[in-house]
Amino acid sequence: MDIIGFLKSQFICHLLFSYVFIVSGLIINFIQLFTLILWPFNKQLFRKINCKLAYCISSQLVMLLEWWSGTTCTLYTDLQDYQKYGKENAIIILNHNFEIDFLCGWNFCEKFGTLGSSKALAKKELSYMPIIGWMWYFLEIVFCKRKWEEDRKTVMQGLLNLRDYPEKFWFMIQCEGTRFTEQKHQISMQVAETKGLPKLKHHLLPRTKGFAVTVQCLRNVVSAVYDCTLNFRNNENPTLLGVLNGKKYHADLYVRRIALEEVPEDEQECSNWLHKLYQEKDSFQEEYYRTGTYPGTPIVPPRRPWTLLNMLFWALLLLYPLFKLLVNMISSGSSLTLASFASVFIAASVGVRWMIGVTEINKGSTYGNHGNKGKRK
Repeated sequence: MDIIGFLKSQFICHLLFSYVFIVSGLIINFIQLFTLILWPFNKQLFRKINCKLAYCISSQLVMLLEWWSGTTCTLYTDLQDYQKYGKENAIIILNHNFEIDFLCGWNFCEKFGTLGSSKALAKKELSYMPIIGWMWYFLEIVFCKRKWEEDRKTVMQGLLNLRDYPEKFWFMIQCEGTRFTEQKHQISMQVAETKGLPKLKHHLLPRTKGFAVTVQCLRNVVSAVYDCTLNFRNNENPTLLGVLNGKKYHADLYVRRIALEEVPEDEQECSNWLHKLYQEKDSFQEEYYRTGTYPGTPIVPPRRPWTLLNMLFWALLLLYPLFKLLVNMISSGSSLTLASFASVFIAASVGVRWMIGVTEINKGSTYGNHGNKGKRK
């Protein structure tokens, strides 16, 4: 295929995916709104239904990663621990270096059947984002403003609400609080020097209070902490836009299962434990950059078909009537009607590009760029 033909086909695929994702997402958000009537009568049924509905949205993005871009993720872990994944509640600690690290976290959840019920500690601004943010609201995602004095009570209440959750869930937390950049790293290491903490080369200083409260509130509910360290081969710098363009990346994910009993209950001891964990994560990253591999047995978990089948379902449901309408419009010959039709696609594409913009490193949060003003979590 020539370059022009390729670009045209890629552009059409962008438009079609954007349309299906935006429209199906808004439909699902609308259905989720109506499930609220179940909450006073049967809270657990409300939760189970919303896990399924959330999967219909999040799995479309995982499908892009797994099936459209063909990105592979090699898991490095202990074989005995591997047998427990997906069979227990867990807290997932994930490094925050890449634009698609959270999507890779979702991919990890999908491999073991916990994508629909996956939880996270997320910034409050994301709750206002249509589709993803609204989906998270119904999933009882724990949101924070990243001002600990204001967050502590709401974060604790949100976590305590999960103690009777009916589905197996993985709670994802990125303890660095913001994505790694050189500027943020320099400031973070200045804070480490001030506090007498060992400096990190590949991570920001972890914010310990959020993690300590998560462990405190979910103790005896989650069985383990999964320490996950992500990197990409050949110095790849993956982006969500690249995934949307069908670019293939090669991810390596090192997962250590740590029984929750090993995490101290005392807040200060828990903080020290987390700092030690990040020092170990840093050494794993250093070893990866030197050798190109992590400790543990490399495993490539097979792709499950459900993300692809879900996407095909929504595509068939939404694109058939759309194409039929398009044929009728072309037959009518109305320029105004065709322009209106095109504007819908363009609006959907702009919406998806806006969501992608939220993930871009150079447009990311300024959180962590202001030295040690205020208290760090």
